[in-house]
Amino acid sequence: MISTKKGVLLVNLGTPNSPSRKDVYVYLKQFLLDPRVIDIGWLPRNLLVRGIIAPFRSGDSAKLYKKLWTPEGSPIKVYGEQLKIGVQKILGEDYQVELAMRYQNPSIESALENLFKNDINDILIFPLFPQYASASTGSVHEEVMRIVSKQQNIPDIKFINSYCDNEDMAKIFADNARKYDIDSYDHILFSYHGLPKRQIRKGDPYDYCFKENCCNTLTKKNQFCYCAQCTATTQAIAKELNLKPDQYTQCYQSRLGSDPWIQPYTSDILKERSEKGDKKLLVFCPAFVADCLETTIEVSEEYMEEFEEMGGEHVQLVESLNDNPKWFELVANMVRSHI
Repeated sequence: MISTKKGVLLVNLGTPNSPSRKDVYVYLKQFLLDPRVIDIGWLPRNLLVRGIIAPFRSGDSAKLYKKLWTPEGSPIKVYGEQLKIGVQKILGEDYQVELAMRYQNPSIESALENLFKNDINDILIFPLFPQYASASTGSVHEEVMRIVSKQQNIPDIKFINSYCDNEDMAKIFADNARKYDIDSYDHILFSYHGLPKRQIRKGDPYDYCFKENCCNTLTKKNQFCYCAQCTATTQAIAKELNLKPDQYTQCYQSRLGSDPWIQPYTSDILKERSEKGDKKLLVFCPAFVADCLETTIEVSEEYMEEFEEMGGEHVQLVESLNDNPKWFELVANMVRSHI
């Protein structure tokens, strides 16, 4: 009998297997050697990652991962497992839901193998990145196609590209913010993970990006633009909270290297807001569906410390979607609409 069960593969970025320096080194090396992440030639990329970044950053990164780690493990993986279980429960026996990480474990290959061995021939790839970027969603799609290309019988596979302006997602982020007294904050930041400008330009066949107001509206010309999709997410959340444009700023964090990245940088906005006399900032990180190193440590601790040194008093992170049952329902509904 032909199997009618449908497969769902949820994919997040990844995490070290443990917070040890050895495992962090392995993770950083795999992550940063991806040509979609550091998009320079093979030789300089390998020299840079193997000779400088991974050996020298792994120690400091391991210390940060130890602060982040929970008794259950890495939060991004723990929340991913909870999402998998929650979505599976909602979708029922007609679906098989698997979780994978683009880097490290569980691997995309092992998750796909779990689907293949059950003769599932209708599979939806669901990257856990609301905004499309070549270095995240694009890399997931490429890795899936690389693995599937080795199969003699290639199943029917569909890919979700992005869901940056999903209203239900915006409502969850807005509800999370309402747990705090929003009016007591001087300003709101929407801080997204940054990207080198050259990567944005590579995906811009229309020479449309980095022009005045180029990201304000999603169009045919900028539909794959990470900046424009981030703006769409910001606008959706701001609409839910009835925020005026002067109440918030969109910015970008986690810059690596000396090349120009998309701006404004979050650290620069912290300085700007402190100079304006702001004491309390509320920060969304809507590029992440699960709290991780970039939110729990970078925003809640490092940016908090920076802001205090500038004379500020408090930086409050709005938690991500994490294990919210409404997030589970949102994912399940998107799966149904795509399969």
